[in-house]
Amino acid sequence: MAKKQFKAESKRLLNLMINSIYTHREIFLRELISNASDAIDKIYYKALTDESIAFDRNEYYIKITPDQEKRTLIVSDTGIGMSKEELDDNLGVIAKSGSLTFKEENEVQDGFDIIGQFGVGFYSAFMVSDEVTVISKAFGSDEAYKWNSKGADGYKIEPWEKESCGTDIILKIKENSEDENYDQYLEEYRLKSIVKKYSDFIRYPIKMDLTGRRLKEGSEDEYEDYIEEQTINSMVPIWKKNKNEITPEDYESFYTEKHYGFDKPIKHIHISTEGAVSYNAILFIPEKTPYDFYTKEYEKGLELYSNGVLIMNKCADLLPDFFSFVKGMVDSEDLSLNISREMLQHDRQLKIIAKNIKNRIKTELTNILQEDRERYEEFYESFGRQLKYGIYEDYGMNKDILQDLLLFYSSKEQKMVTLDEYVSRMPEDQKYIYYAAGESIDRIDKMPQTELVTDKGYEILYFTDDVDEFAIRFLMSYKDKEFKSVSSGDLGIEPAADTDDSTDQEQDKELFEYMKNILAGKVKDVRASKRLKHHPVCLANEGELTIEMEKILNALPNDHKIKADKVLEINSSHEVFKSLQDAYENDKDKLNLYTNLLYNQALLIEGLTIDDPLEFTNNICSIMK
Repeated sequence: MAKKQFKAESKRLLNLMINSIYTHREIFLRELISNASDAIDKIYYKALTDESIAFDRNEYYIKITPDQEKRTLIVSDTGIGMSKEELDDNLGVIAKSGSLTFKEENEVQDGFDIIGQFGVGFYSAFMVSDEVTVISKAFGSDEAYKWNSKGADGYKIEPWEKESCGTDIILKIKENSEDENYDQYLEEYRLKSIVKKYSDFIRYPIKMDLTGRRLKEGSEDEYEDYIEEQTINSMVPIWKKNKNEITPEDYESFYTEKHYGFDKPIKHIHISTEGAVSYNAILFIPEKTPYDFYTKEYEKGLELYSNGVLIMNKCADLLPDFFSFVKGMVDSEDLSLNISREMLQHDRQLKIIAKNIKNRIKTELTNILQEDRERYEEFYESFGRQLKYGIYEDYGMNKDILQDLLLFYSSKEQKMVTLDEYVSRMPEDQKYIYYAAGESIDRIDKMPQTELVTDKGYEILYFTDDVDEFAIRFLMSYKDKEFKSVSSGDLGIEPAADTDDSTDQEQDKELFEYMKNILAGKVKDVRASKRLKHHPVCLANEGELTIEMEKILNALPNDHKIKADKVLEINSSHEVFKSLQDAYENDKDKLNLYTNLLYNQALLIEGLTIDDPLEFTNNICSIMK
């Protein structure tokens, strides 16, 4: 029989598709299985509309048969099959889909989805095959035909023998090359893993003859191999089952089987939505962070299925970055897919699903916070930083959805509290939400800058994450209460100046100006402190950039030293101040020594680096003589 030629545009598309459209070669098996499922669906649909056709589900299945010696892989189905004309029409013109034509001609109703709507999936077989043969017998026909092609050169169709209706696709697998191992597509374990990954929830059984090992009959130590036909797909996805039938253990098993994590999730979210966009989703909030979560290598996203077939392993567009820790899957029949079904065409449906998922995650986290505080704090210890990054990275755009999920350590409660809990306890005369930033709770407890706020009886939030202050800058306020650092130049609670001591204040002003000149370039100002009670000295900051921010930014790789505007504050009630006054009157060299010592002492309190440790050591030694 003469070879028939593909149309010119089809030949070009075949070359393009084999080399470009599909990212992973293993996708070919997903496409062939999806086509086989379509073929069975077509008989099922005919049975629904034609009372003379009986549909016994037990008679319909897909079978995968590898043969390593012949280097063949056969994908068979007991579906509707194809006539000679359909073989020529569907397989001779690339990108003409028999499934799509069937759907249009039979006016298939919504809710009955036929996957293969593009008509190119079959040709993905040429990515792994030198030759493809299709033997098919149409439903209700006495004749069978064989379609055969070795690629873009063309194809042949001839009469053939086949007992029952359905289709056998026979792939002649390529020999291995330097770049690709084709043997894997003949190995039982590899084929099974591909089916489990992409086609586990196809609604019909996918069968394989699998090799097992057992004790020989009558022997205690001698084993033998045996072959047993097994169904390797789950068929009914957990998300399509009745929620009342699913136990918490079922969800946990699904989490483990899908390799979402090695921990135990603290919450599962099962969503079934019908409407403008219908979809099912099962989401998990993990307990522990993956080892690479806070690295560039971490890849967020949910598994995306179209009618039970895996389309994308990680669809990043379904999750906002601040909820990137969520694991799970989404299955929808309403998504617009591209020609290879590997990627989504970004459309309105996807955005609707993503928005709904975001709101549902927020609701569930709020419920955990309110109903199981201990559990939420465990979650927050792992992922709280990511929520704060969400406020910072998006310049506060998401603060409304995230601010009530934040927790900070409280000086008064000595435990983690929400912003709402803090504000609800504020005295009427308190204007600001006060916070202190530092490396740890212990370090902040010892900060001299907290003395005035604590003495006033006000609660202080402890910021120990490097992102805390940056996030708060974009949050700006909560329930009309602005945030105020205890190191701020103006706390809003400083005592008023005593007008009776104007002469002393003028003399002190001259002293502080002299000290400021000694520290020229290091501090913006030197002044008497209104916040210190017991400590002799501290640093305050002026402007938007705080001292803690300076430390964090300078720890990052950069070519420029970043400096906050610092103010050296002296406790004028401390004995040290008398020594400064005496030195100013009688010994300027000693004042120079004292000033540098106090400045370096203030740096150490803040956890900042001293510019010249040797000079600092010598200065200490000099006052010990």
